[in-house]
Amino acid sequence: MNACDLSAVEARRLMASKQLSAMELTESCIERTVAVNPAVNALVAQSFDAMRNAAHKAQLAIDNGEMLGTLHGLPLCVKDMVDVTGLPTTFGSRIYADNIAKDDDPMVAQLRNEGAVIMGKTNNPEWSAGGNTRNAVYGATANPFDLTRSAAGSSGGSAVALACGMAPLATGSDTGGSLRSPAAFCGVVGFRPTPGVVPGHSRPLGWSPMSLNGPMARTVDDVALMLSAMIRPDRRDPWVPVIDDQPAYHPAPFRQLPAYDLCSARVAYTTDFGFAMTEQLIANSFNDKVKRFGHVFGQWDSTHPNCLHADETFAILRALSFSGLHRELLQLHPDQVGPNVRDNVHEGDKYSALDVVRALTNQTMLYRHWQDFFEQYDFLLAPTTTISPRDWHELYPTAIDGKPTQSYYHWLSMAYASTLAGHPSITLPAGRDHHGLPFGLQIIGRRGSDLKTLAFARELETLFMGDSELERPRVSLDYLTTAKPLSQAEGFMGF
Repeated sequence: MNACDLSAVEARRLMASKQLSAMELTESCIERTVAVNPAVNALVAQSFDAMRNAAHKAQLAIDNGEMLGTLHGLPLCVKDMVDVTGLPTTFGSRIYADNIAKDDDPMVAQLRNEGAVIMGKTNNPEWSAGGNTRNAVYGATANPFDLTRSAAGSSGGSAVALACGMAPLATGSDTGGSLRSPAAFCGVVGFRPTPGVVPGHSRPLGWSPMSLNGPMARTVDDVALMLSAMIRPDRRDPWVPVIDDQPAYHPAPFRQLPAYDLCSARVAYTTDFGFAMTEQLIANSFNDKVKRFGHVFGQWDSTHPNCLHADETFAILRALSFSGLHRELLQLHPDQVGPNVRDNVHEGDKYSALDVVRALTNQTMLYRHWQDFFEQYDFLLAPTTTISPRDWHELYPTAIDGKPTQSYYHWLSMAYASTLAGHPSITLPAGRDHHGLPFGLQIIGRRGSDLKTLAFARELETLFMGDSELERPRVSLDYLTTAKPLSQAEGFMGF
């Protein structure tokens, strides 16, 4: 096994025991990136020299017997929505194509402080508006399992980098599935925490917890380790509870997840939450998979919370946030704003204050329905996405099984159900779907039960090992290293 394919937990252990050097790990990640990134276009900005310098300093700390951070020596990719000193932060927008960050975002600074070695920036759609990772600055990102298919979005570059072994850890952000959907499409793990666990002070609408930062990795333990390094007492985010200058969510337990007895779990499952336009292929794939393991739980019921008005509620609240951030950009630079952002701003212009009140009221009702539901169940399982990966030339699915979608984000409904309720949700790789492409199992826990949700997911991950129908799929390096550069494909640049 190449060092770049090690889990973050194992690589961290080997470095701490001096069986692997930080420089060896960094060079392995760089070598893999140089070999496969042209085929997928996941990493869009990097400074390998700075990365090597950081790895050298990390190794000196190991050699000198210093106290090591949680992520000491581990390469980390950062989504191109977040500032990294000296690297571009374009947001996938032509307006910011030449924007170079002068400072680290507080999240990046925290991860550096915990020892992470920053590798570079990963691709995302313009302003993260879209479930397909493509833009007019860096072009498209392809699914590493089939280079003609989408990696989903908006954290598609991060998911692809992980799947290819470019780095063991990556940042993502999530509104309606932006880190969970790419994780599902690419066979990796993505975790959207409960609002308030990971600070995100840069949200312009700080009182709305729709958009959150979260960790992405290849295993549940790695996601939990990274999450522990992201927790900090940051009062700039009004959703982060800070008690006596300490975070209410303590990081230490996430570094070593507790055991969870699956036989005691009360679990519900659904293919559509009662409203999602789930492709029949995905529903069938899900049903076939849960037949292989559903019997292990103490309670196993086909049911779901009441999600009345979920589509309309999410549409209004999403448009509200986009109008608040992007309306002025569209007015000042109408020719440089892409179709998804433009459509969302125009949609927001159509809503009235009464529409917003209705949406907030309906979200409150949905939230309370979910709390009642989780008095009876510990976890809810569902597909992460409504569809199997499609051609990356398709900006978004306009129809599912012949039925038209309502918007570019409508196909993300399997993920935004839990966004509206504010519950932690993790995507766990669960083999392949009936098209032979990665399948993501969504695990939703009780609000605030992030540790238990991760522990439960880790037990399922362990259960799936050795089962060819359920274990995490792996990319073919031969396929990627012999493929033509994605940049040569027709339609690569733009929307």
